[in-house]
Amino acid sequence: MTTDRRRQTPIDIYERVTNQIIAAIEAGAGNYRMPWHHDGSAITTPVNIASTKTYRGINILSLWAAAHAAGYPTGIWGTYRQWEALGAQVRKGEHGHLVVFWKASDRDRADDQDGDRESEEPARRMFARGYSVFNFAQVDGYTPPVMPVLAEAERIDRAERFCAALGIEIRHGGSQAYYRPATDQVQMPRFACFRDAVAYYAVLLHECGHASGASHRLGRDLSGRFGTAAYAMEECTVELLSAMICADLGLSVEPRPDHARYIASWVDVMNSDKRAIFTAASKAQEIADWMHAQQAQQDEARGAA
Repeated sequence: MTTDRRRQTPIDIYERVTNQIIAAIEAGAGNYRMPWHHDGSAITTPVNIASTKTYRGINILSLWAAAHAAGYPTGIWGTYRQWEALGAQVRKGEHGHLVVFWKASDRDRADDQDGDRESEEPARRMFARGYSVFNFAQVDGYTPPVMPVLAEAERIDRAERFCAALGIEIRHGGSQAYYRPATDQVQMPRFACFRDAVAYYAVLLHECGHASGASHRLGRDLSGRFGTAAYAMEECTVELLSAMICADLGLSVEPRPDHARYIASWVDVMNSDKRAIFTAASKAQEIADWMHAQQAQQDEARGAA
């Protein structure tokens, strides 16, 4: 039987996903290739075959890691039954890949040691649950649609407009890229300093990811100093964010040698806290949602002009 119906406890899920991502990071550490690096192809962001919706948060990273490890060429995924409903068949012997969903559960606050015992309102908690999906490369009897691919010049133009709509002040000069919270500015080396336009926008999105944490935007704690776990995971968060947005824009994300100073810290944090990468991916998704919301606001402003 190809399906994996073993019930996963929340602890199993956090540990399995985290261990998978740690293994992917360690496997690519020699050439700085992380599981979120991708080629910018038309089906880069993992998408569900039945709903046609993209996966979100930790599931994007988890399925990227699975695709990297197995060498899958596309990001089309579905459950056994979803493929079956389309007349396709998961091949015998194929193993499913874990994705996570959160289920809300009400409980009496009187049972919550941290709650208000006098309140009769139920407390809602989110529990992680897992199920298996299979990649298009694991099934027979299905032909994927041909996805249109924009010319590189059009993708670069989209990236320029996307970043401009964020409303973040960007200055150019010097040899380093960084976000300065004190002045709320992103500093970038000049465009010509980058290997190509794609590399420029990948770094710019990374720095704009940091800027999203300002108190008047998403209000993340940006006080962590280099060498601390907080600093390492903020870097991990915005790296995931950059990869997510680059995937949306059809831009590739390539390995960067400067990741070497973070890799060990990322692995250490994930080994000590099996929920850390879930938090980082959730924050990255929150930033991505905020960035996309700015595009909608910009479009509305143009329409009103």
